[in-house]
Amino acid sequence: MYWVIYMYLRKTLHKKSGRIYLSIVKGYRDPKTKKVKQKLVKGIGYIDELEKDFDDPIAHFKKVAKKMSLEEDEASMSLSFKFTVDEKIDSSSVLRKNLGFSVLSYFYHKLDINNFFINRQRNLNIDYSLNDVFQLLVYARVLFPCSKKNAFELKDDFFMDFNFEIFDVYRALDYFYHYKDDLLLRLHENLRTVYGRNCSNVFYDVTNYYFEIDEPDSLRKKGVNKEHRPNPIVQMGLLMDEKGLPITYKLFEGNTNDCETLMPVLDDVVEKYGLGKIIVVADKGMNSGENIAYNILNKNGYIYSQTIRGASQEMKNYVLSDEGYTVFDSGFKIKSRIIPTNITVTNTKGKKVKVPIDQKQVVFYNPDYAKRARAQRELAIEKAKKMISSTSKKLPLSGSAKYILSTPCDTDTGELYKETLNIHSLNNAKIEEEMKYDGYYAIVTSELNMSDGVIVDLYRGLWKIEDSFKITKSQLKARPVFVSRKEHIEAHFLTCFVALLLLRLVELETKGKYSTNVLVREMRNITGTYLDQNYYMLDHFNEVVKGLGDITDIDFEKRFLTVGEIKNILASTKK
Repeated sequence: MYWVIYMYLRKTLHKKSGRIYLSIVKGYRDPKTKKVKQKLVKGIGYIDELEKDFDDPIAHFKKVAKKMSLEEDEASMSLSFKFTVDEKIDSSSVLRKNLGFSVLSYFYHKLDINNFFINRQRNLNIDYSLNDVFQLLVYARVLFPCSKKNAFELKDDFFMDFNFEIFDVYRALDYFYHYKDDLLLRLHENLRTVYGRNCSNVFYDVTNYYFEIDEPDSLRKKGVNKEHRPNPIVQMGLLMDEKGLPITYKLFEGNTNDCETLMPVLDDVVEKYGLGKIIVVADKGMNSGENIAYNILNKNGYIYSQTIRGASQEMKNYVLSDEGYTVFDSGFKIKSRIIPTNITVTNTKGKKVKVPIDQKQVVFYNPDYAKRARAQRELAIEKAKKMISSTSKKLPLSGSAKYILSTPCDTDTGELYKETLNIHSLNNAKIEEEMKYDGYYAIVTSELNMSDGVIVDLYRGLWKIEDSFKITKSQLKARPVFVSRKEHIEAHFLTCFVALLLLRLVELETKGKYSTNVLVREMRNITGTYLDQNYYMLDHFNEVVKGLGDITDIDFEKRFLTVGEIKNILASTKK
C-alpha cells in the first residue's frame, strides 16, 4: 500500500481582471514542519478561454487531476525531484534517519513489551510514554550504544516520534527498576509461548562491569575485576537457556565471590518461572560444596567443570592413566567413572562438615585444545623471559610471572638478598608440571545415567553465555556505566538485558548465519535520506538485509519510500 500524494484542481481568482485561472497542484505533508504544502504540477489556463474547447472545464480537469493522482500512486511510477545547486543543509532537522530499528521493533512487539509498559502506565500520573523511553534506550543500546543523555540526543535519528524530554528519561529509570522483576517474568512467559522455550538445561555464569569512579559504595565495590581494572565493579549473574536466549540476571555487590551468586539467582526464578527440574551447567567457579548440595536438595542437577591441576593426586593419576579411555581417530579420548565424593557444606550451626555423595566424573582429552594451551604458554614464557632480563625488582604475582622463580637468598650461604636483588629464573618444574595436563578437561555431574557425550556437549554450550557477556561489553558497550544511583544502575542493565535478548532473537531467526556484529552493522546501515515531497531514499541492500526483511516481512529493497509507507512498515512490526 502506497501513501497517496494527491492531485487536485486549483482555481485562482485574478484580482484585477476578475478572471479565474485553473492549475493542477500536488498536496503533500512537509516532514519538517508537519504542515501540508502545495506544489504546482501543471498550469492549464483561464476558464473563459478553456470554455471554447470544453463544455465544463472545471469538471473535465478535476477528472484529469484525479487520473494523475492514480497514475502517480502506481508502484511503477517514476519520480522527479528538483534541487537548486546552492541549496543549503538545514541544521535544525535530521535528513537521514534509521529504519533498521524496525527489525528490533518487530521482536520488541512480538514479546509484547509495549503492552507491558502501556498497561502499567495506566495508573501513573505521568505525561510521557514509558514505552517510548524504553524503546529508545533499547534500540540506541543496540545500534548506537552510548549514555542516556546521548541516546536522548539521537532520538530524531529514528523514524519514530519520541515526545519526551531528557529529564523524563531519568525519571523513567526509576519505574524501570520498579518493574524489572515483573518484566523479566513476562519476557520468560512470552518466550515460552512464542518460541517454546525449554529450560530443562540452563547455563549460568558470572561477570562484572566497572564504573568510572574512585570510591566504592554499597553496591559498586572493589573486587576481582575480570578486565584487570582498579575501578569499583558490580557482579552480574546471568542464566541462559539452551538456545542461547537469556532467562534472567541478578546484580551483586562487587566483592561477592562468584560461587556465592548461583543460589540467589535460582531462588528467584525456579519456582516463580515454573522451571521444574533443571540441570545447571556452569564453569568451575560454581563448583562448590554449597552449590552442589543446593542443587541436590532442590532435586535439580548440575554439570560443572573441575580443575585438574589443582585436584588431588588421585584425580591427576586417573586423568593421566591411559586405562579406560575410548580413543577416536582424531585423537580425542574420553572416559568416566562414578565414585563416592565428599563435599564440604555449612550445617545449621554454621560449621563446615563433609557430606558424602555419588558423583560422575567425565574426563576427556582434545588434541586441538592441547595445541592451543601450548601456544598460549609459549607466549607467556617469552614474556616471562623478557621480564627476567629487564628487571630485578619484585615481580607481579599473576600473568606470566607465575613462570618465574625468584630466589631470595644465596643457596650456598643462606644469606638473604635484598628484595630488589632477588635472583629470577624460569620455573621449569612448574612449566613441565603444567604441560602434563594440556588438552585434558574434567567435568563433574549429578547425572549418573547421562551419557558421557551428552554431558560434554552440554558443557560445551557454555560458550554461548560467555559470548553473551562479550556482546554486552563490546557490542552493547554496557560498561563503563554512566549512572550512579542503584535504581538507575539496575534500569541500565535491564535495557542491556533486553537489547541482548532482541539481538539473540534476530540471530536465532536468521539461523545463526551472521554474527551479532554483522547484524548490528546492517541494521545500522538501513537508513533513508529525505529528498522532497515526503519521499525518502534508501541506499543500502544486500543478502543480510534481505534476510532481515524475510524474517520480519519488511521489503527493504524498495529504494524510494514515502513517509506513509514508512509508517506502514513500522505499524506492521507491531501486529
